Amino acid sequence: MPSKNSKKRFEVQENETIGQCLDRMKREGYTPIRRAEEPIFREETRNGEKVMEPIEKRIVFHAVKE
Repeated sequence: MPSKNSKKRFEVQENETIGQCLDRMKREGYTPIRRAEEPIFREETRNGEKVMEPIEKRIVFHAVKE
């Protein structure tokens, strides 16, 4: 059974392609098991009401140690 430290999250950086992120994971000895897109929100006040406005999305890979 894999230990708790055998899992890691890799975030695609701002100036990095998905392929570059996958290469970085491989160099560190990890294999992707799941891809997730997480929204980034900005809180704005409109008409005195707080509104969460999505401004971008972040791609994150969940990986396990080979």
